[in-house]
Amino acid sequence: MADNRQISPGHKAGFTAKRNLGTGRLEPFLFTSFNTVFMVCLVVVTLYPFINTIAVSFNEGNDTIRGGIYLWPRHWTVQNYKAIFATGTIFDAFLISVARTVISTLLNIFLTTMLAYTLSRREYVFRKFITVVFVLTMYFSAGLIPNYFLIKDLGLLNSFWVYVIPSMISAFNMIVIRTYIGTIPESLMESARIDGAGDFKIFMRVVFPLCKPVLATIALFVAVGAWNAWFDAFIYTSSKQHLSTLQYELMKLLSSTMNSNGNPTVTNGVGMDQNSARAMVTPISIRAAITVVASVPILLVYPFMQKYFVVGLNVGSVKE
Repeated sequence: MADNRQISPGHKAGFTAKRNLGTGRLEPFLFTSFNTVFMVCLVVVTLYPFINTIAVSFNEGNDTIRGGIYLWPRHWTVQNYKAIFATGTIFDAFLISVARTVISTLLNIFLTTMLAYTLSRREYVFRKFITVVFVLTMYFSAGLIPNYFLIKDLGLLNSFWVYVIPSMISAFNMIVIRTYIGTIPESLMESARIDGAGDFKIFMRVVFPLCKPVLATIALFVAVGAWNAWFDAFIYTSSKQHLSTLQYELMKLLSSTMNSNGNPTVTNGVGMDQNSARAMVTPISIRAAITVVASVPILLVYPFMQKYFVVGLNVGSVKE
């Protein structure tokens, strides 16, 4: 006999709610699980090259040529770091790099922000024309030789200021900061102007403090670029040893361990005792040690700027 009982609308709603409840619990679990696995894999892929570089930098040079070093040195040694710090020029070059990085970053942040604020003012008649001129410099360059003659005519050859003056203004950074300034409520500036504040006072008291997130991000970019630069030292100050930068000294050290064919200057221990052969450095090991030495200062600074860095990356993503 057929069952003619019907399910009431209330029961149907209850079944639907239970099914939705089960689905609602399952979806967050699947998303969280997938997201966790994906992020763990991403962390491993990101950290492995750096950990491997550290392992190679602490491994014996001859043994490194054999390969097979992953997360841990096979034969521990500090000979690679001794080779880097064997010359006294490294310490002087380190001080030049620190001074260059600090001064370039401070001047670039202040002057670029001032320019960005000026070009963000709608009442400034030439703001569009000047913006176009700066944007063009991002796509077109005169080239190396004209730049060299310009630096020479400015009297900056063999001078510390050749590291600072050409990098005081950045077109890309100006555009980023100007975009961020556009998110600041105009009412704040109008209130300050009503109270009698001029443009410079508004810039220093209102705009500059509110731009901390984007300024921290730009400061990190400028500092990393200034710290890693070596080509300008090679072009403009190579004849003055006391103006050499850390990156340039490390580049010369790496070049000195290789011959004209790009091979190690010494690849075997012929004519050496076993300890000397094992202690020698090779381009692979010295390159790893150089990478670690050059990266440590930036790694020490980054944690203090991380909270601003994340906010600064979202510049212009949300606007009122």
